[in-house]
Amino acid sequence: MDVRYRAATSLDASVLAPMNAQLIRDEGHRNSMTMPQLTERMSEWLKTEYRAVLFELEGETIGYALYRVEPEHIYLRQLFVQPEMRRRGIARRALEWLRHNAWGVRARVRIDVLVGNHSAIEFWRSVGFTDYGLTMERPI
Repeated sequence: MDVRYRAATSLDASVLAPMNAQLIRDEGHRNSMTMPQLTERMSEWLKTEYRAVLFELEGETIGYALYRVEPEHIYLRQLFVQPEMRRRGIARRALEWLRHNAWGVRARVRIDVLVGNHSAIEFWRSVGFTDYGLTMERPI
């Protein structure tokens, strides 16, 4: 599978937003933003603090990674592969590509995973991530 990687710009926000919406649904997140809101947020992120890489296969976008470079680590905010393309090693290979081509020699990569997203937790552990912290909340 000849997946190509390319840096996204704020002009790609309309491509990224529907995938972000799918990611929100897949992980069971409470985010209720509309597609225009997700598009605007993605555009702003890419103009300011975040970088994104699109994964493309035969001219079609099949996924993306959204991250921010911190002084001590990379914060990988989102990693997404289209549902029909999952379980083919695409995300695993994308992480390797990012490590070698985008992130340089940072010591750590940090992620947030919702505790109820068991398939994501399983994936992240399979690629070497370990538990570090737990954010808890209580409704008021």
